[in-house]
Amino acid sequence: MPVVVQQGRRRPPRPLAARLLWNGAEVAVTLGLVLLLLVAHQLWWTNRQARAAAEKKVEALEEEWGRSGSQGEGEEAGEGDDDGGGVGQDGPAGGSPAPARDRARDSALAGSRQTARPAPTPHWDQAYAVLRIPRIGIRVPVAEGVSKGGVLNKGYVGHYPRTAQPGRGGNFALAGHRNTHGEPFRYINRLRDGDEVSVATKDAVYTYVVDKTLAQTSAHDGGVIRSVPRSDVRKGYGYSAPGYYITLTTCTPEYTSKYRLVVWGKLRAMRPR
Repeated sequence: MPVVVQQGRRRPPRPLAARLLWNGAEVAVTLGLVLLLLVAHQLWWTNRQARAAAEKKVEALEEEWGRSGSQGEGEEAGEGDDDGGGVGQDGPAGGSPAPARDRARDSALAGSRQTARPAPTPHWDQAYAVLRIPRIGIRVPVAEGVSKGGVLNKGYVGHYPRTAQPGRGGNFALAGHRNTHGEPFRYINRLRDGDEVSVATKDAVYTYVVDKTLAQTSAHDGGVIRSVPRSDVRKGYGYSAPGYYITLTTCTPEYTSKYRLVVWGKLRAMRPR
């Protein structure tokens, strides 16, 4: 008796549209995973790396200062009439004399600075100071320049070239990341009038006090880092007389670089090491 073999029914091939849809879904899932990994790298890994490196640099600076004591090596870069960020020449805005209280403070600070040796001129990308902001738990190195690769992406805070150095007359202007790469300036929007900001160098500790904030201005507002800081975009924000200022700048809103957030303060005290 002949054996009858029953053939199974052959599946019809998938329509081309279905195959394309399936392949597209696979590609979308793969891309989603890659993007998720990139986001994790940017928001977590770069912060972890940069914070660890910045903390290590702070410890190295403090150890170096402890070994060398208070011996200085030359003249500090940046004087009171320096202009900030490569913008045009800037004279004292308003031309009005400082109040008597400010003149007395400036005289006292000038006298105390004579007891400390000037700091050496920092080289480009060199970390040479430590910034502390107790209100938001910041302790980070300050390096010369605001390049991303050499300074900001290391988790450091960068000093704008051609602005004053710590404790000098004029404007000691700084920039830092608000998100990723250590994000040292993420919470400077929480600073309030009266909060202290200290800058330690090999020879002295300078204490500034926050007294003004500009929540949002153009990324090209060079006036905020001039020697007498005053916004070119938001009229009425800033100062009108020479002094001893500090400026902190970062991007805003968070996770964008469209605008700049600015915090200003004035020098209150100087303590030689």
